[in-house]
Amino acid sequence: MSVWGKILGASAGYALGGPLGALAGVVAGHYIGRFRAEAEAAERSDGVSHGSEPERTQRQLSFAIAVIALAAKLAKADGVVTHNEIATFKRIFRIPIAEIKDVRAIFNEARETADNFEPYAQQVASMFHSNLAVLEELLDALFAIAKADGVLHRSELDYLRSVARIFGFNDTEFDRISAGHAPDPSSDPYLILGVSQDVSDQELKSHHRNLVLQHHPDKLIAQGMPPEFIDQANQKLGLINSAYDQVRKQRAGN
Repeated sequence: MSVWGKILGASAGYALGGPLGALAGVVAGHYIGRFRAEAEAAERSDGVSHGSEPERTQRQLSFAIAVIALAAKLAKADGVVTHNEIATFKRIFRIPIAEIKDVRAIFNEARETADNFEPYAQQVASMFHSNLAVLEELLDALFAIAKADGVLHRSELDYLRSVARIFGFNDTEFDRISAGHAPDPSSDPYLILGVSQDVSDQELKSHHRNLVLQHHPDKLIAQGMPPEFIDQANQKLGLINSAYDQVRKQRAGN
């Protein structure tokens, strides 16, 4: 089952707690029993308790529910949910047709609740406080949804900056992340990489290597990013490599 198929059982099966668990619990209904049964069956199939698996699944569920909740609050900040935004959500995050209804239920609940976005952002930030690259992927997901209609509105950008601050990114880091979603990201490869133009070749090479290690999809998944977000992670890695290649060519005079 994909992470999207597990979200309505998240509050019961893995005791997420906090605002994210409460949000899932509001619309859980009969899915809770199904989720428990599947978890028990998986353990009986090999006779072994999966140790760290519940913790990893908990992190994946928190990430997925946070994306839904924060996207819902983003839509509220913009004032309207467009067809393109919904289509982008389905496509980028690999939501199976059979599970779209579950995702929509949580999205609608988060959008209509009087709660602000801060509690959702704070909970997921606390869970991934030592994995900033994972939080950056979550922020990238929100950027992708925000620009789905072709325009990144000021209200959306202000909202994303506020989320980024809760995640632990300063304004300089936010500008770097935002640059990756500009109409022409290649216009400033140094900003994409987060380095100054006077950085030495050796420092540039070392910095690029660290970025690749931090944003490698396998590492992100091991840290709790759901596998359903791998396409976006690969796109991010491609952006980093393209910016690095562009800087190298500029310095070589090509």
